[in-house]
Amino acid sequence: MIKIEVVYAMPERQVLLTLDVPAGTTAIEAIEQSGIRQTFPDMLVEEGGIGIFSLKVPLNYPLRSGDRVEIYRPLIADPKESRRRRAERDTLSKG
Repeated sequence: MIKIEVVYAMPERQVLLTLDVPAGTTAIEAIEQSGIRQTFPDMLVEEGGIGIFSLKVPLNYPLRSGDRVEIYRPLIADPKESRRRRAERDTLSKG
């Protein structure tokens, strides 16, 4: 058995669960075994939407002892578009 963590955060609430899973457990298996979906039933888990300590990994990533599986929320705005709008706004306010 290996000890891992599964984490998910919403603006108003964060959950970190520690669990022991068999060696060879994948990230998606750990998410399902953690029961975190019961706390966040609307949570989406998609390819490209999870990571281990801020590094994106595939759903079938085999976990190692001490890994923290982070479930990321989808972006609500494109970061490039947000920066462009901010730059335009700043340019207009200075001009």
